[in-house]
Amino acid sequence: MASGRLGTPADLSAATLTTIYTVPADNFAVTSINILNRGASAATVRLALAATDTPTNAEYIEYDVSIPAKAVLERTGLVLAAGQKLVVYSDVTSVSVVAYGIETSAA
Repeated sequence: MASGRLGTPADLSAATLTTIYTVPADNFAVTSINILNRGASAATVRLALAATDTPTNAEYIEYDVSIPAKAVLERTGLVLAAGQKLVVYSDVTSVSVVAYGIETSAA
């Protein structure tokens, strides 16, 4: 069982899908995620709970949401099954992402 920071903090590349966390086999996780816009202008972001590194439309929980300069988007209480991934996207650089929470055995 792990707790604390689950996803490696990511400094996103512009216009690139980035998987920041994958739930290990035989586990589930309860997570929160912060997406921080460090830039001087708004960023447009996407967030998916996905089966693969390339989410389908149905897997997005945030899509083309605008985060103002120096602001944060936070989602809490996300429950992910074994193998599910947190996948994020930003249209600009200067966006940081961190996932934290707890993962535990599904058995």
